Amino acid sequence: MQVNKYVFQSHGDERGQLVALEEFRDIPFRIKRVYYMYDTAPGVVRGKHAHKSLEQILVCIHGSCKIKLDNGYETKIVPLEKPYEGLYVANNMWREMYDFSDGAVLMVLASELYNEDDYIRDYDEFLKLVKKEHEN
Repeated sequence: MQVNKYVFQSHGDERGQLVALEEFRDIPFRIKRVYYMYDTAPGVVRGKHAHKSLEQILVCIHGSCKIKLDNGYETKIVPLEKPYEGLYVANNMWREMYDFSDGAVLMVLASELYNEDDYIRDYDEFLKLVKKEHEN
């Protein structure tokens, strides 16, 4: 499984750092939704789902966390520790976000608006879908 981690250009001077993200320039899709997670309690696992068509870029803009990616055949764990790094998560990829540091903020840039019908929330259903697509 190939993991695509983006390193965004950071602009800084004595005032601090700034990262600007633009669709189709820094992000490989049109950004239709932005959300973020914070105050995640110790031991909590977020995500635990896949999407049928949605693409995402995950950026831990404060603190750190780990992302477990699973394409149905292979699993990888990717740490997010820098506010100028983003992890691309394709559709049909099971994701779990966990091990959030104290004060961590995980921002998600999404290619589509929220649509409950796009979610695959059952892991066995996800595996069946991946196997079916692989056979075609």
